[in-house]
Amino acid sequence: MSLAEELPTLLPHWLPQQRWFAAKGRPVREVAVATVTPLLTEGEPLLDLVLVAVTFDDHSPVQHYQILVARREHLRGELEHVVIGQVGNCLAYDGLWDPVVTEWVLDAVRNGLTVGDVRFVPEPGAKIAEGATGRVIGVEQSNTSVSWGEQSILKLFRRVAPGLNPDLELHRALRSMGSNEVAALQGAIEGVLDGEPVTLGMLQDFAANSADGWAMALASVRDLLAEGDLRADEVGGDFAAEASRLGETVAVVHAELREALGTGEGDPSALAATWHERLSTVAGEVPALNDYVEPIREVYEAVAALEGSIPIQRVHGDLHLGQTLRTPFGWLVIDFEGEPAAPLAERVKPDSALRDIAGMLRSFDYAAFHQLSKWEPAGDWTDPDHDSQMVWRAKEWAERNRSAFCDGYTLRDGADPREQATLLRAFELDKAVYEVLYETRSRPSWAQIPLASIKRLTSEADAHH
Repeated sequence: MSLAEELPTLLPHWLPQQRWFAAKGRPVREVAVATVTPLLTEGEPLLDLVLVAVTFDDHSPVQHYQILVARREHLRGELEHVVIGQVGNCLAYDGLWDPVVTEWVLDAVRNGLTVGDVRFVPEPGAKIAEGATGRVIGVEQSNTSVSWGEQSILKLFRRVAPGLNPDLELHRALRSMGSNEVAALQGAIEGVLDGEPVTLGMLQDFAANSADGWAMALASVRDLLAEGDLRADEVGGDFAAEASRLGETVAVVHAELREALGTGEGDPSALAATWHERLSTVAGEVPALNDYVEPIREVYEAVAALEGSIPIQRVHGDLHLGQTLRTPFGWLVIDFEGEPAAPLAERVKPDSALRDIAGMLRSFDYAAFHQLSKWEPAGDWTDPDHDSQMVWRAKEWAERNRSAFCDGYTLRDGADPREQATLLRAFELDKAVYEVLYETRSRPSWAQIPLASIKRLTSEADAHH
């Protein structure tokens, strides 16, 4: 039997065990092979780029996934943890963990190879790593990345959809602007799915010696909570200067995207209608939100009543501290895929730059209260009558860094996002509503974080009436 015939019998068991499989817990009806592109056809390992279509018992939409399937008769020990199963007289496994496979992939991008419908496309003038061994890095949720030394990193998209992935599209646009705010694009892997182009992977400069923004923020909050009597600006790990620089970086990215891809105008009432719809859906699933539904709707209605249009442009779409890296030279913004659960058509739509700003402001709240939850139970700090020093300090940290981020953004953009208070508050609330649903489904103990923010944001709206 061929690979295409044998794989579908192995994958229903293997796929749900992978971190990047987006439909955990949903009963898989069938895994069918959509396309197979043979890349290495002689010797060992054999290598095929396989796209599979997954259908579900609940009749939800089909999902497509990408696997670089390698095969060897005898596996070295370090590859045993990525075995898919027996195919013919060979063991099939996830080829990204095999340095022979990743070396071939890197060479294919460097040389601009085309195999069947799969194209390996180098960016003009890109300096692609040579002589280094590829290794899988990190524990990403939705994709898999391989780095070569400190020069190149490949992100292989696991869940794929027909159409140009916004991560590749926006990186190409920013590279055309000579942007220093993102890791420069070195190349891409592109293919075909259902007769349409599909983005399979992208190769970028590796941000060596970088720190993740979320981890840095958590360390800063931890330092503050551990200091009994110092204010946020007196603690060694104060983050405000970094938050301000990050604000500048985001403003520059927005300006570069405007210049590269243009601007448009959005309808405030249409925006509000989308928010209302999401709120109705979430409130139906999360009873804890019921007390806040009417105050949230009032904030949305205030946006619907705005006169004129809202400036829109291409934005990041899912911006938070975890999408930033601090290098020795400054901040980088990463992962321009947009909201992972949203359809591609939605993720490539122009939007207000305030969506990204609101995402970062929410992230500062998250960092503060996630750390606080390790010191005090959520039931304490969400109780209106509970006013401990720890709660006060977490709020102080969040407010200080939210403000610093906006100061930095204003410095580069020329306009202060806080002056659009009605719109910014609505974007924050919409994000928090989404967070409540996400946390209720996957991390119930965290749901108090967005609920506390919703309470604060609706109270602020009342105070401004």
